[in-house]
Amino acid sequence: MHGEYKIPGGKLVVVDVDVVDGALRGVRVAGDFFLEPDEALPAINAALEGAPADADTAALAARVDAALPTGTVMLGLTTEGVATAVRRALAQATDWRDYDWQLIHDAPQSPVLHMALDEVMTEEVALGRRPPTLRVWEWDRPAVIIGSFQSLRNEVDPEGVDRHGVTVVRRISGGGAMFAEPKSTITYSLAVPESLVSGLSFQDSYAYLDDWVLGALSDMGIKAWYQPLNDIATDVGKVAGAAQKRVAAGQGAVLHHVTMSYDIDADKMVEVLRIGREKLSDKGTKSAKKRVDPLRRQTGLPREEVIARMIDSFRNRYGLTESAVTEAEMARAEELVRTKFGTREWTARVP
Repeated sequence: MHGEYKIPGGKLVVVDVDVVDGALRGVRVAGDFFLEPDEALPAINAALEGAPADADTAALAARVDAALPTGTVMLGLTTEGVATAVRRALAQATDWRDYDWQLIHDAPQSPVLHMALDEVMTEEVALGRRPPTLRVWEWDRPAVIIGSFQSLRNEVDPEGVDRHGVTVVRRISGGGAMFAEPKSTITYSLAVPESLVSGLSFQDSYAYLDDWVLGALSDMGIKAWYQPLNDIATDVGKVAGAAQKRVAAGQGAVLHHVTMSYDIDADKMVEVLRIGREKLSDKGTKSAKKRVDPLRRQTGLPREEVIARMIDSFRNRYGLTESAVTEAEMARAEELVRTKFGTREWTARVP
């Protein structure tokens, strides 16, 4: 069995392993990491040899920790990363490069249609009718998007959204509320097979699926990192937040979507979001601009150029084929707008 794991912010770890009578055999760890002394690598292999095949990531990492020679130095490598690569091998996880990735980047659409398309795209990937897909959103109006389990009245200020002409929708993933405006927000979705994140914890799957965008930001001169559980941050503030939804249909799939702040109207944000005021208060922060730092200021690039560079970065890493929403997919999404996402019952399902 073969497993690979790109440590977020680090290097690639590759593990080949067999299982004999419920134990790991023939363990071979490799990768483009840096490790001193040379004796540390055979010590890692020996530590994993004979481990129970059902050992979890923490148990495997502990075995490696205990076996490392005194003074071992690891750069781009962690014992948890080695253990995760082992678990991915045992789970027969797939890799980014195993797929023909599709790109959908359409004209601006309504917030409610975006919610429906996320569900449809992910279900289609789960059922094997669509390859894994990167969908870059364009908004046709300002919106507040609340998480699946959030209280509508606790999150949204009705007077503020009415005053500013903001549409309120509820998504299928958890997490917090987002405020989006057409020229101030960059949003994308990844609809991926569940096998891509096999062997990863829920938290690790966030970091794993965010890693490519950290590389894209680095190429634009921004040093960014994954901040658990679901943020992308820089030394001057948060730039993005992620959310996920698992779909059990077919072979299973994961929806991972991210909203990035290209620019932000902080005053408007706290007028339409109640929770915005609480978060700022809790952190002793007087200005939302100190909590969320826009990409416009950090890159100096037009929004369209930031998106183009992100797409190019993904394409250079994993390949990307231009695609489009099919007629059947759009028909299903429009049906979900009528019966689910566009209804008061759904939007206010947690009052």
